[in-house]
Amino acid sequence: MLRLEPRASHSVLAAWLSPLVALVMTVITGTVIFIAMGKDPAATLYIYFLQPLVSASGLSEVAVKAGPLVLIATGLSFGFRAGVWNIGAEGQYILGAIVGGGLAVFFHDSTNALLLPSMLALGIVGGMIWAAIPALLKTRFNANEILVSLMLVYIAELLLVYLVHGPWRNPQGWGFPGTRTFPDAAVLPVFFAQHRLHWGLILALATPFLAWFLVAKTRFGFRVRLFGSAPLAARHAGVRSTRMIWMTLLIGGGLAGLAGVIEASGTIGQLMPNISPGYGFTAIIVAFLGRLHPLGILLAGVVIAVTYIGGENAQIVAGLPKAVTGLFQGVILFYLLAFDLVTRYRLVFRRERGPEHA
Repeated sequence: MLRLEPRASHSVLAAWLSPLVALVMTVITGTVIFIAMGKDPAATLYIYFLQPLVSASGLSEVAVKAGPLVLIATGLSFGFRAGVWNIGAEGQYILGAIVGGGLAVFFHDSTNALLLPSMLALGIVGGMIWAAIPALLKTRFNANEILVSLMLVYIAELLLVYLVHGPWRNPQGWGFPGTRTFPDAAVLPVFFAQHRLHWGLILALATPFLAWFLVAKTRFGFRVRLFGSAPLAARHAGVRSTRMIWMTLLIGGGLAGLAGVIEASGTIGQLMPNISPGYGFTAIIVAFLGRLHPLGILLAGVVIAVTYIGGENAQIVAGLPKAVTGLFQGVILFYLLAFDLVTRYRLVFRRERGPEHA
């Protein structure tokens, strides 16, 4: 009988090479898919993976997409390292956009320089409030944080739809769902007038380095790693599980909320029903593709952002369906998990003994 048995030791090199192998296998799989669809695989792969990187406008759009992915994935990595599974970052992202963007809606004619910093701070608070719900239910009633955080995503989406169709809808918007356009004081400045690349990129770049310092150089980071790898030893060392659950969920929610308000104020300039193409869920792939390491997440965020921009280009130029983007992201995760399984376990054959040998 075939069984999986844990390996006595794990190869660090194999763990870091598996994302690269997963990407190579994804390209090979993409080639097969494009041939099956009747497309030229070389031309389509170029459009999908390389074209976003050969022009200034393409690089700008990749950076715009990578920013929220990196912020959310960095926050999630704290919880995943500690064994706390926050799957509801999409809802925390939306709440951050609602709470932070709501300030711009109410002060739509303001020129106060403190408006934008206040929005960013409120965005963090909004995400943390939404993450506090699964933290409370987990620590008080032992509710599963995966299910609770996931269900809250749909509540956040419905709340956003209600607001932009109802009390927050732009009275001059010809009936279209969406808030007033944010005033200039509530919009993140762009680096170049002809591109959408905004100052939120600075926060997205700085956050992984700050996270690396916390994980590698502080007592808190050591406790997170210890709690995730050896919970029993962590409890003996005085690490309180309740505090760890609260801290990691709040960090993840806060950074997701920050990503939401940055997207609303930097890229879109208002609140709309579809302010996210699924960043909160895609960031889970980014976190694991980056091996839960903050700097690895930074690189993984760029890779996944390329699939977003490449997918949009492929729809326009090659006539591919929109679902191909999600397909490629899913294939990457599939191969990554498969190679992780191979590096952590080995397949062995054990002959089952009959009753006479029992």
